[in-house]
Amino acid sequence: MKTVVAVSAIALFAACAAPAFAQTPAPATAARHAENPALASVLADYEAYLRSIDPITAGMEGDRAAQSKLPDSSRAFEVAQEPTLKGFADRLAAIDASTLNADDRINHAFLTYVIKRSRDRIPLDTGRIDAFNSEGGPGQLAGYLASSTRIASRADADAWIARLEGLAQIYKDQLANARRGLETGMVQPRSIVENALTLVEPEAALTPATDPLLRPLANLPASIPAAEQTALRERAAKVVNDSIMPERREWARFLREDYLPAAPETLGLVNRPGGRDMYAYLVRGYTTTDLTPDQVHEIGRQEVARIRARMDTEMQAAGWTGDFASFLNFLRTDPQFYATSREDLLEKASEMAKRSDDGLPALFGTLPRTPYGVRPVPREIEANYTTGRYNPGSMENGIAGGYMVNTSSLDQRPLYELPALTLHEAVPGHHLQIALQQEAEEGPYFRRSVDVTAFVEGWGLYSEFLGEEMRFYRTPYERFGRLSYEMWRACRLVADTGIHWMGWDIEQARACFRDNSALAPLNIETELQRYIGWPGQATAYKIGEIRLREIRTRAERELGDRFDVRRFHDALLVDGPLPMALLDERMDRWIAEEKARAAN
Repeated sequence: MKTVVAVSAIALFAACAAPAFAQTPAPATAARHAENPALASVLADYEAYLRSIDPITAGMEGDRAAQSKLPDSSRAFEVAQEPTLKGFADRLAAIDASTLNADDRINHAFLTYVIKRSRDRIPLDTGRIDAFNSEGGPGQLAGYLASSTRIASRADADAWIARLEGLAQIYKDQLANARRGLETGMVQPRSIVENALTLVEPEAALTPATDPLLRPLANLPASIPAAEQTALRERAAKVVNDSIMPERREWARFLREDYLPAAPETLGLVNRPGGRDMYAYLVRGYTTTDLTPDQVHEIGRQEVARIRARMDTEMQAAGWTGDFASFLNFLRTDPQFYATSREDLLEKASEMAKRSDDGLPALFGTLPRTPYGVRPVPREIEANYTTGRYNPGSMENGIAGGYMVNTSSLDQRPLYELPALTLHEAVPGHHLQIALQQEAEEGPYFRRSVDVTAFVEGWGLYSEFLGEEMRFYRTPYERFGRLSYEMWRACRLVADTGIHWMGWDIEQARACFRDNSALAPLNIETELQRYIGWPGQATAYKIGEIRLREIRTRAERELGDRFDVRRFHDALLVDGPLPMALLDERMDRWIAEEKARAAN
């Protein structure tokens, strides 16, 4: 899983909307992104628009002015987006797509899709439920920004302090969004509020010595005189103490005193006013398909049955003579499968990451410039955090990508799952794909930052499968761990739709994971809370992976011995992700081109 990362920070602010937008001169390089002049103009103007509303992503690309700003997450700002988006939609509709070349046609269709999704979201007012989830709310955004900020100059320091000055408004806006949810019945259930409070209340008690927002200023470059360093730290501490701390305390008070007493025990959007329409919208968006929740649920059930048969085979390969349930108990309890210390787990993850690096040239012709590191999840957030995650880097800002490993609760982090986790979060999974997307400078700006969860998470799961080709899994236990992870994603389809569409309780959702995977109990509970609080996102993984594997099977069948896996993966990745239908179109064109190339 990438950190609320799609790559775009707009995913962090589902309620973000546009300011009154005046068309600005196109960047000098924009014309190269489209042969058609009208389309080139739209792409250039949309780039200026995105940079103006998403300063987090713009800042990651080295935009100095953007590094001092934050997006606007208020409802009023979201509503103000509609006229601007309609203007883009009208300009795109005026272009005859049949006259465009293949690349322009893809970009035209993709931007049309993105803008329609943005417009369709506005009347649903998803900000009411997006304000927080089981992993917290505004404080988690702030912590992520602090961890990904590198200060190499006085200007960097000033930019970070300016961002700190804007954080108070983020808290105010998200509190207003959550309060609007209370007023309209679009609320998170009690368990999500309780989980959020375990993170929010410690934030309200932070001191300057422990506050993660001040860490970027802890080690300033020698180019800044000592007296100025002291002054910068004092400025930042004052902003945190006078501006941010009161909002943290009010956010905690609001969740504890206003929201929690009104939060229902019942789970799922199906139990909220307008929840079915919202959930159907979310499933279409996260899967980038027209699948209904019922269809997704059925696909999940079919995948559970298929994967379970393979798991039985690996269980027998491990020499186990008992039944499936006793094998799961053995895997969950035997000390041989668990690290002995935080450092031990991190070192094992690092070794696996480096071993995976070693296998990349055989599978990929193009590799990213941006490196990545293996890092522990910060202790202040590890309790409700997933087992692993990926944070994007920024070559422009001198920041490597991060494969984040949760080193808490070691008896719940089995080593037989670590190979699949590493392949998914690091390489050839999220780091490789997202870094290539960020570095795709030949394409339009919006494609370097757009969130296509089905592709991104589908690629992560596909990368776990690639571990078989890389001979990465060394024992039947690790191969079973890979299948257990795949089962986890199949059960997500069943559980997410069960909770939010069919009205399941948590025990009905829990059963799939408990009975069919080797996931540790803590991981199951953490994941269930994630699905409850983040509706629909969990459906993207398996749907995307199934489509990627279908495309590869089609390419292998049609190209036969002319199929080159390195060229295939480059065709999938180098230009960036696409919604599933457009991905099919692009890869069918690639297959035809490969046939023509081989014939010459």
